[in-house]
Amino acid sequence: MKLYETATAPNPRRVRMFLAEKGLLDQVECIQVDIAKGENLTPDFVAMNPMKKVPVAQLDDGTCLAETMAICRYIEASHPETTPLLGNDAKEQALIEQWLRWIEFYFMTPTGMGFQHTSGYFKDRMKVFPDYGAECLNQVREFMKFLDKHLEGKDYICCDRFTAADINAYTTIAFARVVKIRIGDDQANLKAWFDRINSRPSAKV
Repeated sequence: MKLYETATAPNPRRVRMFLAEKGLLDQVECIQVDIAKGENLTPDFVAMNPMKKVPVAQLDDGTCLAETMAICRYIEASHPETTPLLGNDAKEQALIEQWLRWIEFYFMTPTGMGFQHTSGYFKDRMKVFPDYGAECLNQVREFMKFLDKHLEGKDYICCDRFTAADINAYTTIAFARVVKIRIGDDQANLKAWFDRINSRPSAKV
């Protein structure tokens, strides 16, 4: 499998961590796409993903998969011998899915929108609305407060073990630093959880 990605972007990092936790990262060829230079806008890349986003996984038969969780679900299903990160049974799968959606909709998306609309990184190719971006970043801060409260007495976000939910939340918090959002001094539960995930080997990929 080939993984077309941008090493500094949060969504490709989610896939790399997922692969690393399963011991599969060394079986994947990672190909860098310079989104700052618009390499994701070229005809060749658009043919792989018409949404023009990274990451894209190209399977051995030439099939291209876009969207982070679609790639992770393919990896999970195609390697049942590895540690499950999306649930062992129906209940776990549902709980993890619930958290994945909450993190995606109320945490990762506003973080990304805050970055796009306040950093100026993509101002040459999109109309930006700084006030909207600022409001998105307020939503990020509120979700971090919610997550800190939820993590009281817990080592992981759900299912009493490390799952894809931890990967997605961790990479979002790490990326939020580019828009100057940090874990608050009063968010001890969130800080302890972040440090716990940050100590895993997969956090270094």
